[in-house]
Amino acid sequence: MSPSATFDTPSVGHSSRLKILVPEKVSPDGLALLTPHFDVDNRKGLTATELINLIPNYHGLIIRSETQVTAEVVQAGRKLRVVARAGVGVDNIDVPAASAQGVIVVNSPSGNILAAAEHTIALLLSTARNV
Repeated sequence: MSPSATFDTPSVGHSSRLKILVPEKVSPDGLALLTPHFDVDNRKGLTATELINLIPNYHGLIIRSETQVTAEVVQAGRKLRVVARAGVGVDNIDVPAASAQGVIVVNSPSGNILAAAEHTIALLLSTARNV
């Protein structure tokens, strides 16, 4: 996506903001970084059929663990350019299907490093103190 987060619509001849679908709970801080530049739609609790019906209108999809991005979802996403997984791994994304359609798949493998480190320290302290 371009830095300006806009694209030209040849049939209309004007620029429009790129649209991102977020079907799961994602950090409000992260969404706050996106909303000045993109049209972000929070649509929690979508069924697979609802996702397939909605995805043709979006350029980006941000998911966590719940949403399954199947080949059918990717193929329905005619405008889809990127699927972003807010977390480790991409098990719930059909990466070969996305790649075949030219859709970029990204994740954030180090996103929970601080929380994991804090939890480890807490467990060490509780063990040391017999809590």
